[in-house]
Order: sequence, then C-alpha cells, then structure tokens
Amino acid sequence: MTRRPRVLLATRLYAPEVAAAAFRLRALARGLAEEGAAVRVVTTKPPRSAPRAPHDTGVRVSRFPVLRDAGGNVRGYLQYLSFDIPLFFRLLFSRADLVISEPPPTTGVVVAVTSWLHRRPFVHYAADIWTDGVVALGAPRFVVGVMRALERFTLRRAALVLAVSDGVAERATEFGVDADRIATVGNGVDTDTFRRDGETETGPRPTFVYTGSMSEWQTPAIFVRALPRVLEEFPDARIVFFGQGVEEESTRALAQELVGDAVYFGGVVPPAEAARWLRGATAALASITPGIGYDFAKPTKIYAAAACGAPVVFAGVGAGAELVADNGLGWRAGYDPAAVADAMLAAARDEASGVRDARAEERSRWADENASLSAIGRIGGRAALDAIRRAR
Repeated sequence: MTRRPRVLLATRLYAPEVAAAAFRLRALARGLAEEGAAVRVVTTKPPRSAPRAPHDTGVRVSRFPVLRDAGGNVRGYLQYLSFDIPLFFRLLFSRADLVISEPPPTTGVVVAVTSWLHRRPFVHYAADIWTDGVVALGAPRFVVGVMRALERFTLRRAALVLAVSDGVAERATEFGVDADRIATVGNGVDTDTFRRDGETETGPRPTFVYTGSMSEWQTPAIFVRALPRVLEEFPDARIVFFGQGVEEESTRALAQELVGDAVYFGGVVPPAEAARWLRGATAALASITPGIGYDFAKPTKIYAAAACGAPVVFAGVGAGAELVADNGLGWRAGYDPAAVADAMLAAARDEASGVRDARAEERSRWADENASLSAIGRIGGRAALDAIRRAR
C-alpha cells in the first residue's frame, strides 16, 4: 500500500482565529486531507476571545504559545520571532514530505532553511507580497531592503508558490520566480457560513457593515468621512465596524468627532455573527488605499458580502474595484468622501426601493460559483501535492 503523503503546514494564524488567513489555511488543510494527505498544522495557541477550535478529519493541529500585541494579534517583529524561533526547532525535528509556509517572510525563511536541511520541498502560500505592506507602512529603507531580501529568498526557493490572484502571481515573477512554479488558486470565503439563508440582524436603516482588518492599506476612516452627507438624506444611517487593526483607534476618534453615535465598533466577532450582520446590511464596506502597492488586492470582505446577498461599496481603485464593477456586486467609488457618500446613498436608495433584496440571490449565487473557499482549498491541495511528485 502506498503511504499517504505527509504535509506539514506552518502558520502563525489558523482556525479558530477570526482572520482571512486562518480561514484560507484551514480550507487548504481540509483540501489536502481530502486529496489523501496526512496533514499536521503547526501553529499558535489562539487568544481567549477566539471561538471554539474546529475539528477536521485528517488534520492534526499542534499549537504552542506566542507573543501577541495589545490587540491580541501576532503582529510585529518580536511577535513574529516568538513564533519563528520555536518553529525552526519544531520543523527541524519533524518528518514530512512537504512543508507549506505562510507570510511573513521570516517564517518563509525558517521553512526554506529547514526544508533544505531535510532535502524536502516546500510550498509558499502567497496571499500578498509582504514587502508591499512594509513599504506602505513607511518603514525605513534598511528594513524594506531586509524584508525584500527575505521574501525573495523564500519565493525563489519554493518548489511552488500558491497565489491568491493574478496580481499576486505577477508580483511574484518580479522576484525572479518562474511562472511555471506559480499556481493561481483564487480567493474566497466559507460559503457554508457566509450564505444568504440564515439569521439576519435588523435595526435602523440604512446600516452599512465593515468586517475584518482595519489596516493602513485599507484606512476605513474614508467611510466615516462620507457618513455626514449620507445622514443629510437618511438621518438614521449608521456604520457598524467589526474587526480590529492599527487604524481602529483613529477611526473611532474621527467618528466621535464627526457623527457621534452613528458609528458602532463591535470588535472581533465569530464568522457566524459577521454573516448575520452582512445578511441584514444595506451594503458592506470595503476599501484599499490607492497608490501604496496594494491595488492588486481583492479583499475577502467582498466575497463574504456577496455570499450573504449584500452589495458592496468599494472605495479605491485596482483589482478590488474591478471585481465589484465587473460582476455587478455593488458600487466602486473613488477614494474620496464625496464619491463614497454618493455610492452609499445609491445603496440606501436601492434598499428603500426593493432593488437590493431583488438582486440578493444573484450575488449569493455568484459567490457560490466563484468564491467557495472549500473549492479553492481543494485546488491548492492538489497543486501542493503535485509539488511532491515533481520533487520525487
């Protein structure tokens, strides 16, 4: 009998943590198990606020403590090292036919070096190009140079790079990765959780819902700046934020200054609760700050909203804006308060006239056909296992 391939997945984020990366990696682990692999996930102990950890057949999860920031995130160089240093020794003494790494590049280097020592292939799962984010943060040139070198080292030595979009795949080639070593698997959401049918949150109308990270390359304060104009026509309008990030504090302060109680911050919530709010949303909100290197990104927020039947107001340019416009998922707006307010007003009028509900099934069906995370996990799993066969 042929032995099942042993795959080890090294990631600082994994279910039950509420993050797009955690959902994506769980889908990949399940996809690998469905393709016949014995999967072991080496990850961190989740924060106490996380939901109950799921159990997936064929997937074994090994957790160890990690340093987290004040918001409970594994974010920052010390936090990364608190995961990467123990990871080096765990991988050094682990048997596997293939290892799969996730950003940041420091984790990729640990996986690359230990894989070289064991003479085994590794795959890098690229949700984005990490260095682009470092540049966007305005990091010193020296730090950018170091991170770019680490990312190049990882990408070039990977047997395969799994890219979530054509934009990420194209950026990977700029690091010297041959196109035949890149598999574009797509991005999506758990359509078992994010779906049109289910409990729905109701309340004042219109209600706009923002879910997920509030980072420097999303700067969701643009929606708060647009809200005063929306309130002129719809006095009961509100924005509900779920998630956290470095922009949360400044967004809170701006909301208090401009609109007071018309903006609510609910923190990190389980996916099922986020889905409940999205089903009842006038529109979901998503943004990418233009010109900082992330114009190729397609935020998971878009897929989650569509799966729940909600339209999207997208602020920014690039791939995310095109995704919304080309598939009839909502409104694309320039990254300025007036344009965003116009889009939010259009969404509120569509809800009032019944157009929003009439098109909900169409949006949900599109998500089922194009953004099922389970299907993407199977695609990635097959591509990763092919890397073992090629290495042999």
